[in-house]
Amino acid sequence: MSDHADITDTEPTAQGHNQPVWERWQKKRTFVRALEGTYGEVYKSLYAQPRVVPGSAIDWKGGPAYFHKIAISPQNVQIAQSIECHVDCFGPEARGQKHGHMNSAVFYILSGKGYDIHDGRKLEYEAGDASIVETACVHQHFNASKDSQMVCLVMKAKPLFLFMHMVFQKTVEYPSDTLPKGHEDFTPPSNI
Repeated sequence: MSDHADITDTEPTAQGHNQPVWERWQKKRTFVRALEGTYGEVYKSLYAQPRVVPGSAIDWKGGPAYFHKIAISPQNVQIAQSIECHVDCFGPEARGQKHGHMNSAVFYILSGKGYDIHDGRKLEYEAGDASIVETACVHQHFNASKDSQMVCLVMKAKPLFLFMHMVFQKTVEYPSDTLPKGHEDFTPPSNI
């Protein structure tokens, strides 16, 4: 694991073997969209939006040890204004960023096994379990396997919290950018 000193929102993007690693936290994003027009126009427009987002239409981002794809957010679909949903994939022994934020989050473990550290407390889980990150908890996610990936679905009301000006979020440590020997060419699953 590499060390990243003096983490700030303006730190230059580190480079992975396939693309920028920390782009997710450093590029400008749309957290809440404007809703403009008459009530009838807005109402009809929202009801006309697609209700299914094919996973194959969303590219994995990040790497080389931690990947994600944002399925639902105000930035990429018009129907969602108050929720965000993304899929995270951790390579063998990979870890996510150590961070805290105001919104709660639910991590549903789709495959693999791992653990979280919540405010210094270790919480283990495996495929089929749900892990709840409570408001303002400083936490980090870890893949416990030396050989297999861990994939989880993350659901949160982050856009709603941001709309209410509960905007605190801080990265304390960035995710893994190295993998154990023999897993250097790790890629996330193509069927999710």
